[in-house]
Amino acid sequence: MKHRVLIIVPTYNERENLPPLAERVMNLAVEVDLLVVDDNSPDGTGAIADGLAASNPRIHVLHRKEKDGLGRAYIAGFQWALKRDYEFVFEMDGDFSHNPADIPAFLAAAEHADLVLGSRYTRGIRVINWPLNRLLLSMGAALYVRGITGMPFADPTGGYKCFRRQTLESIDLEAVRSNGYSFQIEMTHKAWRQGLRVVEVPIIFTDRFQGNSKMSSKIVREALGMVWRLWIQHRFRRAPRTPA
Repeated sequence: MKHRVLIIVPTYNERENLPPLAERVMNLAVEVDLLVVDDNSPDGTGAIADGLAASNPRIHVLHRKEKDGLGRAYIAGFQWALKRDYEFVFEMDGDFSHNPADIPAFLAAAEHADLVLGSRYTRGIRVINWPLNRLLLSMGAALYVRGITGMPFADPTGGYKCFRRQTLESIDLEAVRSNGYSFQIEMTHKAWRQGLRVVEVPIIFTDRFQGNSKMSSKIVREALGMVWRLWIQHRFRRAPRTPA
């Protein structure tokens, strides 16, 4: 049976990036649906998304009333997906930092995994257009997460992911606390600590050429604290539970 695939793209002021991104996703060799989750972008991204959806039945739009954070946008997208018959559900940025051409590789890996992570640090450093301080911050964060939680992944903070439906169903989405980039760490940890199969595939990450980064000091502080809370939640364990 052919499994349905959904790509979730949260947007806030991405009017320049969204149309070419949607075109790339719709023209992939594998058939996927696209869900744009727009946080009431003042630049009109939501209206552009509506126009794209009107011209293609595989494009959908979920409007939210205000900018409420990356984590809340993805949770809303996951809940939308779980109400429908999607087997594979992706997280993907709306600024072309994640290459849609990698989607088939994720799907191939997901045939034998519960969660697939796109890794910038597997088979070397695979990042384009980042200043050295941003690269060092990202790599240091990966070491920090691995050191505290025990998760063995080269890139536990990345945001390009593919979840199997059963993985999302196994997580209490309403209990996910984080909302910035620490959301990525928390979701991976919740899957890993259950003993689910988590694998990494190498990607090339290209920093945005248009628009502004959403990174802030508040987001960094949230991630630093979240890692300790996850370790405590897991009863100070640094290994996953063994599946029954």
